Amino acid sequence: PPPAGTPPLASFGNIASGIKGGAPLQPWAAELVKKRMADNSKDNPDAHCLPMGNMQFHTHPQPRKIVQTPGVIYIIYEANSGLRQIFTDGRSLPPKDADPWWYGYSVGKWEGDTLVVETTNFRDEGWLDVRGNPLTTTGKMIERFRRPTYGSLEIDVTIDDPKAYTESFTVRVDQRIMLDTELIEFICEDRDATH
Repeated sequence: PPPAGTPPLASFGNIASGIKGGAPLQPWAAELVKKRMADNSKDNPDAHCLPMGNMQFHTHPQPRKIVQTPGVIYIIYEANSGLRQIFTDGRSLPPKDADPWWYGYSVGKWEGDTLVVETTNFRDEGWLDVRGNPLTTTGKMIERFRRPTYGSLEIDVTIDDPKAYTESFTVRVDQRIMLDTELIEFICEDRDATH
């Protein structure tokens, strides 16, 4: 078993599958998840070639590339050709009334060997996973990126969204680092299929 205090592992289908009782959803959000599941997640942005949420990207099986520069870290996701910016130049998060972004607005700083990233200003009714656990415009995501070994990356993600959840919760994403590999071109074409 994992050491005491280790967050449960997130999965692509349900990021809160390791949390006893599931995500601590507000009543309206629990109804929304039920509806999304009853519809077989047909409105998931990934199913329509729209940008996935950050948690879906973190748990997606397709690779990603992280590029670090002095003032910004880019995460390039092979899935849906997503591009995320994490500003590390000391700037603050934008005001709450700033335009929302698909991936939110991220600022990061190093605490020892851990990159701590805070993200706000998400678009409303985002999807954290295939199940449809929501993330709203009031949501804040705190990620702690760490490399416990040479070939692995560990990301502890805290979701703090009082509009959708009764309390914040933390999950862990484990990733394997693949050196000397390249992303391939991924083009998603939504044809409004009836499936």
